Amino acid sequence: MVIRAVVRGTGHYLPDRIVENAEFEQSLDTTDEWIRSRSGIERRHFAAPGQTTSDLGAAAAMAALADAGLEAEDIDAIVLATSTADLTFPSAATMVQAKIGMTRGFAFDVQAVCAGFVFALANANAMILSGQARRVLVVGAETFSRILDMQDRGTCVLFGDGAGALILEAEEGTGGTDDRGILSTDLNSDGRFKDILYVDGGTSTGATGVLKMQGKEVFRHAVEKLAKTANAALEKVGLGAEDVDWIVPHQANLRIIRGTAQKMKLPMDRVILTVQDHGNTSAASIPLALSVGKAAGKITPGQIVVTEAIGGGLAWGAVVLRW
Repeated sequence: MVIRAVVRGTGHYLPDRIVENAEFEQSLDTTDEWIRSRSGIERRHFAAPGQTTSDLGAAAAMAALADAGLEAEDIDAIVLATSTADLTFPSAATMVQAKIGMTRGFAFDVQAVCAGFVFALANANAMILSGQARRVLVVGAETFSRILDMQDRGTCVLFGDGAGALILEAEEGTGGTDDRGILSTDLNSDGRFKDILYVDGGTSTGATGVLKMQGKEVFRHAVEKLAKTANAALEKVGLGAEDVDWIVPHQANLRIIRGTAQKMKLPMDRVILTVQDHGNTSAASIPLALSVGKAAGKITPGQIVVTEAIGGGLAWGAVVLRW
């Protein structure tokens, strides 16, 4: 008998405020056409004043619980990926735990920036395979609007706020690729590249700071590393790009998504796209896209789905699962 971590439910939440590209024209030397042509982004959501990352995460978590037909007390653990936790500590995960009414089990945060949800999935999978937990709520939640320099047109137009969640549940399998659930993971990082994407704040500076990015360098690393990690995860279980039904990438921008698909020789009609409506929501982007793709009837049981992401660190990775 082999244990697999199978997706039981998904959910997402987006703040009410929608920021169209045209809104940036009022304060920046930019246009809707300029933003679309360089990123594919048309709009994004920003959290309301007083609305926190854990608020967004809790709303997505409740949606995932409803989708799975479960209660908070049915969950053994919460793994929450974020770079924008409400406070330095305690973790946003424990705040979500309290907000959804879960009084048992355990909860913790994972921080790998835009790659955070892939790292969180890998952690949750390992806990299920080891017997540490039977059901794990995996959440990606961000309020990146709080760490943007709104005068830097190269970064502030790219990001949005939101949250997505899925519930993984232990299920018996055969050990083959016909099993439902997570089939393989591939995680990587290289701290030599920390200066191309970072926030210039933290305990060493005494300030929250704002996001700094060398866009051309990030693009160069992203396309190469994303295709490589996705292919590596597939190869671990004897699969290839031709076996993939859907690739659900980190929704960084359309150029990176297209470049990665081309490098993997995958047509764009096999890519779940939400970047046009959400912008880059960092660790929330993959669970958001999974939830939206499922709700739209695109992602269906039995399909091979690959998620891949890269974020500051640099940190990058991929997960292969059968839905």
